[in-house]
Amino acid sequence: MTKASEPMTYADAGVDIAAGEHAVELIKDHARSTARLGVLGSIGGFGGLFDLGALDYRDPVLVSSTDGVGTKSVVAWTTGRYDTIGIDLVGTADDIAAQGADPLFFFDYLSMGRLDPDIAATIVGGIAQGCREAGAALLGGEMSEHPQLMQPGEFDLVGFVVGAAERGDVLPRDVSIGDAIVGIASPGLRCNGYSLARRALLERAGRSLDDPAWLGAQTSLADELLRPSVIYAPALAAIRRGVPVHAFAHITGGGLVGNLNRVLPPDADARVARSRWHEPEIFGEVQRAGDIAADEMEAVFNLGIGMGVIVPPDAAAHTVELANAAGHDAWVIGDVGPGTGTVKIDRV
Repeated sequence: MTKASEPMTYADAGVDIAAGEHAVELIKDHARSTARLGVLGSIGGFGGLFDLGALDYRDPVLVSSTDGVGTKSVVAWTTGRYDTIGIDLVGTADDIAAQGADPLFFFDYLSMGRLDPDIAATIVGGIAQGCREAGAALLGGEMSEHPQLMQPGEFDLVGFVVGAAERGDVLPRDVSIGDAIVGIASPGLRCNGYSLARRALLERAGRSLDDPAWLGAQTSLADELLRPSVIYAPALAAIRRGVPVHAFAHITGGGLVGNLNRVLPPDADARVARSRWHEPEIFGEVQRAGDIAADEMEAVFNLGIGMGVIVPPDAAAHTVELANAAGHDAWVIGDVGPGTGTVKIDRV
């Protein structure tokens, strides 16, 4: 213990400046690996610079979003597996891609109870991988050490993305009764519903993260809960180029019920049938473990659909083909009908 008569240092308060400087050096190569046209300068300035004029936009508008990884981070620090949680963070790029924008650059904010440079570099390595998948530059970020707020090993992670779209191409637009709804697959929970999933699986059912994810599974429960988010942005760009998209709906917290409704006109409903796509087993395992009602599952989890695409009915089949060509399973899961701006799900 430091005596009252001795000079105090920041380290006495639990903050290691040297560790922070070492972590910055470790992540610089990760940031460089995401460089793209428009980036000016490098990591280390007071702000990130991006030249929008270097890109071929006629009448651009900027589109931005922010999000975090939520309590999925608890699974990461409990297991000591930090390599994929950064990919999850870049999933927020799909929020702006859903509005017709191309992701341009990304910033992250990492706060840790005790700054471990190697763990920080591993997390940022995942962010860089996600940025490369999304086509966005990791233009900068911030790390902080908060010993009074979090325990050693605990962390919180937030991301900020900026993109651009042509003013006339911003989505949604022209969603109409009779349109088809195409669902693009999500193989796992992404970053949504983890408070409920963890409570059901680990507390109520008493499962271990080392257990098989379900009876006969070749993966552990930790493997399934840490399955990284799919980055849809490149696929959405390809679909925009190939068919007349009326809307994308990023299926995040709130599930299909709470996200498809965000792109509907007030006189229309989205009508979706769960029998039309393959639902990953992890969702059924969560539901059984917590004895969770079907309507609660639908209001919390994506149930295997990470992105909805609303297109004219004669473009539905080609939309599926474009999603497949981009490496994603996809299905025509429903349509738009008369209604009041809500989502109706058929469970049969």
